[in-house]
Amino acid sequence: MPRRTAATLATSGEVLRLIRTGEAVTRADLGRVTGLSRPAVQLRVGELLERGLVVERDDAPSTGGRPPVRLEFNASGGVVLVAALGASRTRVAVCDLAGRELEGRDFAMDVEQGPDVVLPLLMDTWDELLGGRPRSMIRGVGMGVPATVEFAHGRTESARVMASWTGVVIPPIIRERFPVPVLVDNDVNVLAIGEHRGTYPDLDDLMFVKISTRIGAGVIAGGGILRGALGAAGEIGHIPVLDGGGVLCRCGNTDCVDSVASGTALLRDLRAKGKDVKTIADVTALVRAGDAETMATVREAGRRIGEVLAGAVNILNPSVVVLGGDMAEAFGPLVSSIREVVYRRSTALATRRLRIEPSRLGSGAGISGCAVLVLDHVLSPDAVDETMKVSILRRDRVASS
Repeated sequence: MPRRTAATLATSGEVLRLIRTGEAVTRADLGRVTGLSRPAVQLRVGELLERGLVVERDDAPSTGGRPPVRLEFNASGGVVLVAALGASRTRVAVCDLAGRELEGRDFAMDVEQGPDVVLPLLMDTWDELLGGRPRSMIRGVGMGVPATVEFAHGRTESARVMASWTGVVIPPIIRERFPVPVLVDNDVNVLAIGEHRGTYPDLDDLMFVKISTRIGAGVIAGGGILRGALGAAGEIGHIPVLDGGGVLCRCGNTDCVDSVASGTALLRDLRAKGKDVKTIADVTALVRAGDAETMATVREAGRRIGEVLAGAVNILNPSVVVLGGDMAEAFGPLVSSIREVVYRRSTALATRRLRIEPSRLGSGAGISGCAVLVLDHVLSPDAVDETMKVSILRRDRVASS
């Protein structure tokens, strides 16, 4: 294979990457870093300026004479539409090209209503949140859904769990109204991406564990999300625990940690003990009141989750395990039990530098992760170059007609 030089790699998309990362912020910088001639740099910068992806600033410090024009990524040059779906709650937002939320809305929504109800509601909400922004500003759509997702096709694979979504290919449905790239991933994967990029960007290995209505994990390995062959990586909720009592899980197996230690399981077990609890907030009130039976039930859930996580830590050896979701945020005793079991049952080497931390972004990690998911795609050098090519072809057709 012939050796590729810096200049052959320096397409408009690569020039945008250099400007976004701050590796090159003037035309002279770009020429020096890429080896491109001044006319070639000018051509690529001109294309990026025309598309609104870059703006010029003349406030750079001068070392004598006229100050150089600084090139800056234009985060206001477009928007992405994002939605973080949970089993019972959903947040929908419009973000700029830096991933900052511009407009957003929360819903208490049961995703079991199915795609025929949920997807039109999401799209209607995006239209409302766009306000007066033109559709031409939309660069992409990113979604997280509480189901196993075959990422390459955006297809949900959820037999028995979210049954009405099984086999649904989401991107074409969204593209009928918003004809832009649409990326769909598992909800905990996008939480892991958001937490990694927003809180731990310097760590290459991280596991995000969501402990809420259900239990799942997203894994960052070697700096990127680990999806597995078909998108099923991180399904720790369906790993069985010892002595679970034979509880039937929604997936069809018995004693999955999701069926014995999730928020749904905790409410079920406490009601069976005569506690008047309808929501996790009710359980939190009993914990704060020092109710011994509730505290013991919460700690037992933590031990069971810790049992599963100990095995995951031995296999993956993450630098940090981030605990998020309603239960992790509400119950100190649960988190303490998880830590105790993981450090006791994982190997000494795997836990030597391991941190087990609460999520710093909370529910915001979902929207952030969805934005990163789609922005990393639509602003990649290859995607930008392809968009440029399509725009030029369209312009040439118009000019020749």
